[in-house]
Amino acid sequence: MSETKGLSGTNRAILIAAFVLLAAAVGYAMWRDADAPPPRAEAGAEAPADTIGALEDRTRREPQSTEAWTMLGAARFDMGDFAGAVAAYEKAVALAPERAPIWSALGEARVMASERDPLPAAAREAFDKAIALDAKDPRARYFMAVKKDIGGDHKGAIDDWFALLADTPQGAPWEADLRRTIEQVGAIHKIEVADRLARTQARPLTPDELPVAARAIPGPSRAEMEAAAQLPKGQQDAMIAGMVDGLEAKLKASPGDVDRWIMLMRSRMTLGETGKAAQALKDAIAANPDAAARLKAQAGLLGVPGA
Repeated sequence: MSETKGLSGTNRAILIAAFVLLAAAVGYAMWRDADAPPPRAEAGAEAPADTIGALEDRTRREPQSTEAWTMLGAARFDMGDFAGAVAAYEKAVALAPERAPIWSALGEARVMASERDPLPAAAREAFDKAIALDAKDPRARYFMAVKKDIGGDHKGAIDDWFALLADTPQGAPWEADLRRTIEQVGAIHKIEVADRLARTQARPLTPDELPVAARAIPGPSRAEMEAAAQLPKGQQDAMIAGMVDGLEAKLKASPGDVDRWIMLMRSRMTLGETGKAAQALKDAIAANPDAAARLKAQAGLLGVPGA
């Protein structure tokens, strides 16, 4: 039995809309700031040695690439090599001193690399630079509140963290940790925060912040969608299968388009083809190792096995 059997009318319409006139989700801004380091695992988690080696090789080939140094910094941080992360981020900010997310990443690495001082002067300097460039930088705002807490202004720190929480987009990776920090500091200093936490919610995502996997698909006009919807179900399914297979064939011939890989995974999952979606993730990462973290994050949103 074809895996498209049982495909709902809504999902069928979504897939048709996605492919008519090449209307795949391409050309959108990435969810995260393009200048920011990729999402990280917990500090100390193992990172493949070949990945670190490949990133180090890239910095030797492209010593003027801010992206290469930033990615190396994030990978070293993941491995718990905080001094190495500092060195890489310092190279990155020297090349791109106007990018707040890299300054705040450098500040965090300097905090983690410090054996005694919980917020060394060099880290504070990096956070100050980040805030000067972007007063909304969440990592810098978090650590500037830490500075207040260390200095004895516990209520001020909690107020700043609440302000950050209110500005945090829903689903941001730091939301849970931020709430936990507020709870813990409140408990230590006997400051009531429970009611306020219950009332303070992360804000909804704006359209530009939505992950590629979750965005509305741009594309055909209403008339074009209605015309496609008038086809008999069997023809619709055949159209969809041909479009998805065609997208996969184009990606195999030209595999560098990360957004189209995400579109393929989304289409396979909508069709119930979970095995093919998982294979698309593997193929996408193999073709785009530098985008592995982003691909896995998007695949996770889609429920792709192995993401």
